Amino acid sequence: MTTTRTLGRSDITVSAIGMGCWAIGGPLWGDDGQPFGWGEVDDAESIRTIHRALELGVTLFDTASNYGAGHSERILGKALAGRRDSVVIATKFGNVSEESTRRAVGTDASPAFAVRSLDDSLRRLGTDYVDLYQLHLNDLPVPAALDLIDTLEGLVDQGKIRAYGWSTDDPASAQAFAAAGPHCAAIQHDESVLRDNAAVLAVCDTHDLASLNRGPLAMGLLTGSTRAVGADDVRGRAPEWLEWFTDGRPTPRWAARVDQVRAALTADGRTLAQGALGWLLARSPRTVPIPGLRTVAQADENLATLELGPLSPESYAEVERLLTDLRPALTP
Repeated sequence: MTTTRTLGRSDITVSAIGMGCWAIGGPLWGDDGQPFGWGEVDDAESIRTIHRALELGVTLFDTASNYGAGHSERILGKALAGRRDSVVIATKFGNVSEESTRRAVGTDASPAFAVRSLDDSLRRLGTDYVDLYQLHLNDLPVPAALDLIDTLEGLVDQGKIRAYGWSTDDPASAQAFAAAGPHCAAIQHDESVLRDNAAVLAVCDTHDLASLNRGPLAMGLLTGSTRAVGADDVRGRAPEWLEWFTDGRPTPRWAARVDQVRAALTADGRTLAQGALGWLLARSPRTVPIPGLRTVAQADENLATLELGPLSPESYAEVERLLTDLRPALTP
């Protein structure tokens, strides 16, 4: 089976499933006490998890400048020391945070900040280039995003990045950015069995882009866990855009939807998480799920999907049959 995919129109080959590194960043706080991280982390376990992911065939690691106010990048750089040539590092810019206080302090979409943020990311990662550099502001107006293209192309010319993309769920934004950017190689967007974004996937098909899938397990909902999360976890005080959890527990209506597709996703003996990731691999040859991993146990379970591969055509068809009726009810 194919366990690698190409990042769109670039020549960058990655594992068919990557590792999302938001959770290993640890706490990040807004001015009003809103948590933007996943709670306290064990850095030693994070490094063991990255090393286990490498052993299981992962080559793509996705982080961002503001995950833990840079802590995720520092831990990733430490874990990948001496292995840089065998991995693909994706990071993001646009959200501003203070490393010393671990505070989120706003956004900056200026070309000058894109350059400065990259330099800071390179320092933390301990490398002199990033493979994929992504705009991290989902709802940025298209003209402001297009103002970044010349700067991003210049960074490609300098060898500081190999390709770039945008983390956005809006198909019109993705379309405009891809059309304007010769080295735009990927769109990162919310994509899971519960929330399919066919319009963004169509843009990826049109412009030969990779579809990096954030939230492939609905931030833990599709793992089947029902445990409550802490007050320092973004799911414990969910922002408006995060509907999977309410007061730290799975939102009942979403949990009920998961129960309705559970049997179809696990029909061939997979766990629920493996079924959800297998659905994404079957959804399109362009999809690259990037589930967040914090422990070796999570790596072992989720990354077994690389060997299991996409859901069988029969299982995929059954999931789609169920979702024909469910998806209208899943619309926000």
